[in-house]
Amino acid sequence: MENLISLVNRLQRACTALGDHGEETALPTLWDALPSIAVVGGQSSGKSSVLESIVGKDFLPRGSGIVTRRPLVLQLHRIEEGREYAEFGHLPRKRFTDFAAVRKEIADETDRETGRSKQISTVPIYLSIYSPNVVNLTLIDLPGLTKVAVEGQPDSIVMDIENMVRSYIEKPNCIILAISPANQDLATSDAIKISREVDPKGERTFGVLTKIDLMDKGTDAVDILEGKAYKLQFPWIGVVNRSQQDINKNVDMIAARPFVIKSRIPGLQSLINKTIIELESELSRLGKPIATDAGGKLYMIMEICRIFDGIFKEHLDGVRPGGDKIYNVFDNQLPAALKRLQFDKHLAMENVRKLITEADGYQPHLIAPEQGYRRLIETALITIKGPAEAAVDAVHAILKELVHKSISETVELKQYPSLRVEVGNAAVESLDKMKEESKKATLQLVEMECSYLTVDFFRKLPQDVEKGGNPTHSIFDRYNDSYLRRIGTTVLSYVNMVCASLRNSIPKSIVYCQVREAKRSLLDHFFTDLGKKEGKQLGKLLDEDPAIMQRRISLAKRLELYRAAQAEIDSVAWSK
Repeated sequence: MENLISLVNRLQRACTALGDHGEETALPTLWDALPSIAVVGGQSSGKSSVLESIVGKDFLPRGSGIVTRRPLVLQLHRIEEGREYAEFGHLPRKRFTDFAAVRKEIADETDRETGRSKQISTVPIYLSIYSPNVVNLTLIDLPGLTKVAVEGQPDSIVMDIENMVRSYIEKPNCIILAISPANQDLATSDAIKISREVDPKGERTFGVLTKIDLMDKGTDAVDILEGKAYKLQFPWIGVVNRSQQDINKNVDMIAARPFVIKSRIPGLQSLINKTIIELESELSRLGKPIATDAGGKLYMIMEICRIFDGIFKEHLDGVRPGGDKIYNVFDNQLPAALKRLQFDKHLAMENVRKLITEADGYQPHLIAPEQGYRRLIETALITIKGPAEAAVDAVHAILKELVHKSISETVELKQYPSLRVEVGNAAVESLDKMKEESKKATLQLVEMECSYLTVDFFRKLPQDVEKGGNPTHSIFDRYNDSYLRRIGTTVLSYVNMVCASLRNSIPKSIVYCQVREAKRSLLDHFFTDLGKKEGKQLGKLLDEDPAIMQRRISLAKRLELYRAAQAEIDSVAWSK
């Protein structure tokens, strides 16, 4: 690379000596074919300060208006030791060790070509600087872009400068250093505007942001430097040059560097630390990268499922809201549904008479209407199945709701849509099976009460001879209202006793079969199936959005860069 740069330097020197400046000509020009780096910027954009920072010397003319009126081909040569010096192409045997004299010679040579007017010329000035503080590099400093002509300049000066700059940067071999001040709107940057015209894809444009230290309080250059305000193919470069006060005092460039850097370290540290926190936060939000091997993928899926399962349990246990809705089913919904059954209406006089007489069949009972009692009790208790099933369904709906809520609260599932769907489906499928088992067990409680009545209840029943009727009467009038009313009251008492018992046992059955089981084995079947899947199938479950994957890689690289920068700055800031 050093040899290539040296070769280009020698060729450009030869072009300058032979008068080949890349101007329009019928003859082929070598200048246009050579690689070059052109420095472009508007007036007062900090272009001169950037060049002087690269060299480490004050050597460029300064002043108001257009100061650079000819292209300056600046070749930097690194020497290992010895005194710094400069040589002009038009004064090949003269060495300048006083860089104030270099500045004066640039101004004088400009005037020799253009006169003492404010005209411009396309004929470049060739300047070589030899120093241990530079790298081997060739730069072309072009006149600053302007928007209006000032006194002493022709009206065409604006277009003349723009055409000169364009003639250099439109060549495909030219790398553009676009200088833009940070204290001005990037949308109005002359350098960016003209660079975009000749290099719309930004493939050979490097953005340099100057005057960062002069930005308004409360603003920063992060969006620009990160390429969010205007994206180029290459990262933006932020530069903090000497202050105008340092320039006025002729503070040595090399001597000023440590003080400039030192004054910026606290702000730089703060910016880097803030950015690191933001990067870490976003990386955490995006989640961990996907494992490459089957074992790693399986472990990753299992861990995500355990996180989801833990969140689901927290909802049931009251750590998160939602579990209290199940208690509401048992404490309000089920009792209200049982109350709506209205057993007293079911055991009204006419219904009792009808069921008792029908139960006796063709032969009246001899002592007590046992079959009639059973039929009255069974027909009353069987209606409890409705509220029991409704309670099972209500708890099932709440559990499903908590599953979906837990899935949405599991951050790790958000990045894998297929896994999120599979976990949701598996959890709901398990809940469906638990619901069927719960419904079966809960209805069995009601059926057990129907199939076997409490013996003590029958022992306390009054005997048939006490009913007050006449055994010789027909079957339809042998029961008087008082006796039938007593039967209805006794049956209602028994049914209410059983209903009160079921009110307590139905919730226990539902909790045991649904809530407890959901906490214990919600994803057991899913885990079993998961263990049978191969790496490719596991990979399909971890189908992260490629954009997110790329974003994570990009963030990780930036985080690594910022951490390295943090370590470097810390070492400088705390070193003595």
